[in-house]
Amino acid sequence: MAELGVNIDHVATIRQARMGIEPEPLQAALIAEQNGADQITIHLREDRRHIQDRDLKLMRRVIQTKLNLEMAANSEMVIIAKSILPDIVTLVPEKREELTTEGGLNMEMKNLKEKIDELKSAGIIVSVFIEPEPEMIKLADKFGCNAVEIHTGCYANLKNTKEINEEISKIEKAAKLIKSAGMKVVAGHGLNYHNVLPLVKIGLIEEFNIGHSIISRSIFTGLAEAVSSMKQLLG
Repeated sequence: MAELGVNIDHVATIRQARMGIEPEPLQAALIAEQNGADQITIHLREDRRHIQDRDLKLMRRVIQTKLNLEMAANSEMVIIAKSILPDIVTLVPEKREELTTEGGLNMEMKNLKEKIDELKSAGIIVSVFIEPEPEMIKLADKFGCNAVEIHTGCYANLKNTKEINEEISKIEKAAKLIKSAGMKVVAGHGLNYHNVLPLVKIGLIEEFNIGHSIISRSIFTGLAEAVSSMKQLLG
């Protein structure tokens, strides 16, 4: 069975809408853990639009599975990661004007390898969120990444069956390349209770990071059921 990382950013989004104290992201993390989540994923953005520094500190102290910190590959975030020591850091691209992450990380960006080395030297597992492109995967391997998270946003947005199948094939080829390089195969972005199934059937993806769809369903069913249902699909 593939592992499930539950992204709880949007619990914090609701809280920050009124700059109040509820709902509490930590409570969401604990419910997710109790109902099958193998890790908790949060994105500490530069503009702090949802997850706050206090959330990160609380998560590190309390959650019992794994903490995956998504963050930009910049000096500020590396310092924070080294002070908090999440189990995993996933390096992602970040723009203030975007609603959500719009694509994969450019592995050719300046000083990226140095940031990866610095995080690894602190004992943190490093993953990169990239497009299913061979050249990007080869650079991830060259830079010593422990894992690659395949950006599935393009796949999730497609409607045409032929194009969907072509993208699934592209993701499968990427997964094989990642695995052959000895890195963990992860996938995420835009995945829901319907489109995740064809990717599960590939049989190569070891972990899925899913957030928006789970939090959306939880409004109607409760978070425990939403997490549990997604975990069952991964089996």
